Amino acid sequence: MTRFFLPVAMGALLFAFWFSTDAQEIAAGVAIFLFGMLMLEDGFKLFSGGTLEKVLERATGSTPRALSFGILSTTLLQSSSLVSVITISFLSAGLISLIGGVGIIFGANIGTTTGAWLVAGLGLKVNIAAYAMPMIALSIVLVFQKSKPLRGIGYALAGLGFLFLGIHHMKEGFEAFKDQIDLTRFALSGVLGLFVYSLIGTAATVIMQSSHATMVLILTALAAGQISYENALALAIGANIGTTITAIIGSLGANFQGKRLALAHLIFNSVTAVVAIVLIIPLRDTVDWISAWVGIGATDYAMKLAVFHTIFNVLGVTLMLPVLQRLITFLEHRIAEPVPDVSRPHFLNEAVDEFPQTFEIALRKEVLHLYENAVELILHGLNLHRDEVFSTQDVDTLVRKSRVPLELDLDESYERRVKTLYSSIVEFSTRAGDKRIAPDIAERIYALRDVSSDIVQAVKSVKHLRKNVLRYTVHRGGATTELYDQLRTEIARITIEIRKLGLADPDDRSALWLDQERARIEEDARSTSKRVDALIRSGDLAPTAATSFMNDSGYAYSAMRELIKAARTYYIPRDSAMAEVEQLLSLDEEELHEAIMDTGLLSSDGSAQATVTKPS
Repeated sequence: MTRFFLPVAMGALLFAFWFSTDAQEIAAGVAIFLFGMLMLEDGFKLFSGGTLEKVLERATGSTPRALSFGILSTTLLQSSSLVSVITISFLSAGLISLIGGVGIIFGANIGTTTGAWLVAGLGLKVNIAAYAMPMIALSIVLVFQKSKPLRGIGYALAGLGFLFLGIHHMKEGFEAFKDQIDLTRFALSGVLGLFVYSLIGTAATVIMQSSHATMVLILTALAAGQISYENALALAIGANIGTTITAIIGSLGANFQGKRLALAHLIFNSVTAVVAIVLIIPLRDTVDWISAWVGIGATDYAMKLAVFHTIFNVLGVTLMLPVLQRLITFLEHRIAEPVPDVSRPHFLNEAVDEFPQTFEIALRKEVLHLYENAVELILHGLNLHRDEVFSTQDVDTLVRKSRVPLELDLDESYERRVKTLYSSIVEFSTRAGDKRIAPDIAERIYALRDVSSDIVQAVKSVKHLRKNVLRYTVHRGGATTELYDQLRTEIARITIEIRKLGLADPDDRSALWLDQERARIEEDARSTSKRVDALIRSGDLAPTAATSFMNDSGYAYSAMRELIKAARTYYIPRDSAMAEVEQLLSLDEEELHEAIMDTGLLSSDGSAQATVTKPS
């Protein structure tokens, strides 16, 4: 059916254009208005620099705050669609709660009514085309600037200009159209008109994917006398239902939380519409009373429609807030959380692709998911239970007691739980190159991809160890068993310390431990070689076993290095000044001299260029 929609729609438009030149102006006005909304959204994304995303993350601590944010952001952006898409994106990335997301959607429905007030109060009474032209002209200068904020302002200014211009053309088109055809002849009264025009309003919004555009179309047609006031009320109700299509489309690529939010949006708007239809007569009387009270003329139907649009949206929020928790419970039961499949990505989906903030955070969470899978395989590959390792107070004793071989197909588990995730991470991070994101965000995304590569290499190293771990540690074999136990102990201890690093407050994390641990690994590698030589000379270690162990110790220390490297990149900010100071303090004298030379603190002849003071 969808393949026939485009040709039918194009044919209908061409027929309307042939039938009436004024229909062309109305259609062009709608197109210009929608184009303006797209430019406004693009400009905001450039200008915000992630501001909206950061505010959204903090604005959902309580339902009143989420509701207020939804109202304010939609009022400023004049796009409930953009707010709903961003909310679904953040919910899918796990940055906000479902109840916070629903609160934002409720607020967005109230905020979207400000568009009707803007058009009815200003757009239909002032020649806004006179303001549109200078806006568009000025925006062209800004759009071609190198500065992202200036370009963002340019796009936003052009968007507003095109919004105003679109409203002007719709208004002019309907004014001219009424001289040819009086559409009020097709008006339907009573319950039939209420339902038919509600369906028309829903269809119009689904097609344009913008309730703002539908409301502007309704207001301009109403102001030109082309539709009746009663039918305009029904169209406004239908537009409220149709606006849920954007959230539904946005949720198709989202996880279960995004789908829950889209369903909540549909339920809320549908319930609000049903209440408005059932209470249409009391609501209309209330609009008349409020309009008379604030000084709106009895025949100023455009302003009265704006009053109605606000009243029934506020009424909907008022009715739904007391049952918000029940709504959340229903959503959680209706769209159940799937049983976690550790072999599939948990956070990488199309919904988080739209905004840089969610892109980076979702990738960070997925890399952590990969690490958790990898650590379990690493420890199990060494015949150690992960939960026992993380709960023990004495790793050495635990390793010596762990002699029972664990049932594990390491190759199959690697393919299913590590390689699959790694492929998804690489594919997801590569898409960053196709998006115009800030260089610092792109750098962090590629760094996270490198972290996942380090984790995978660590697992591969342990895969090489697995055979001889089973051979020499299941049964006691003297010096050989002790050597392999030492490797198992060191790897287990590093995973424990990395876990502590992850659980620590970000402000308390230090790169010093990582550097000290790396130095200890290198020292252990050297001392292990000397110990093997001594055991061979004493006859406690056979040459064949020694050869196997030396190869395996290389794999083991490689795994340790990769884990340390991954932890440093993941947990220690690269732009942290304290991290740089700690790194300098952790280097030996020769490395310190080279680092100082690189930073320009010493000249080539060794004379000091600046003073380096070691913190007390």
